Amino acid sequence: MIRRTRSFSGTTAIVTGGASGIGRCLGAQLAARGAHVVLADIEGERAESIAAEIATRASDGSGSVRSAALDVRDEDGVRRLADEVVAHHGRLDYMFNNAGIVIGGPTTAMSAEHWNRVIDVNLRGVVNGVLAAYPVMVRQRHGHIVNTASTAGLAPAVLVAAYSASKHAVVGLSGALRAEAALYGVRVSVLCPGSVDTPILDAGLPADLPPFTVPVLTGREYMATVGLRPISPDRFARAALKGVARDRAVVVAPASAAAVWYLQRLAPGLVEAVGRRTARRITRTLAARVSEERRAASG
Repeated sequence: MIRRTRSFSGTTAIVTGGASGIGRCLGAQLAARGAHVVLADIEGERAESIAAEIATRASDGSGSVRSAALDVRDEDGVRRLADEVVAHHGRLDYMFNNAGIVIGGPTTAMSAEHWNRVIDVNLRGVVNGVLAAYPVMVRQRHGHIVNTASTAGLAPAVLVAAYSASKHAVVGLSGALRAEAALYGVRVSVLCPGSVDTPILDAGLPADLPPFTVPVLTGREYMATVGLRPISPDRFARAALKGVARDRAVVVAPASAAAVWYLQRLAPGLVEAVGRRTARRITRTLAARVSEERRAASG
């Protein structure tokens, strides 16, 4: 079967989490390909700055980009943004539900507040995007919802239980909606990046959440400990848009992430064994850090 590849030229797109990382690169590449893009982010000022930067590079008239301050946990706010895009352009072609957060560490250290934040942003934020965009696209009889999950949504990821749970939910939501949406000419894809070099790897715990009482690793330290080398967000965005243009149900990159997905389906016991070894390695690393801090405190 010949798979038809769609062009992004002249389309409209909302990209949440658009001020940095994968969202920023998706927005830049969409605008460069002629799309009219709204970069939405909880960091409104940063989104505005990034939008201006991208607009300068895409000033040949092929595409456009603007920003919007948006907390994806705000259902009404997400719907208002979708309605604004439809009012301005007459349609909404792409909804990239990309905003996400990682809070990792031993599950015993995770409070309900930590779990709720991860679920509210990673899952509820995607649901809010679907609630805003899907009815519009059903009425149009076209459109494409693109949800960002993770390889952690395809195979278990140790010491990030809340994150992995939220991303598995996004994968499940996307697959179920894809079959239903096809009845109305609407497409649904889920992006499952592996290790990508974005600011989320260095982000600490949100300041309004209770601090952990035990040491934890940053995302970058976690990747280094398990021996993963992050790819650039620009590289992943290129792979993502290629998959979206071809209407792939699941887009996985880089190749190492695809290998993990394959192994999970082929030999889940092997993936579990690797996970146990990884958990032991990280636990030893954290224990060594506690010992060093105690020695330094005793001076």
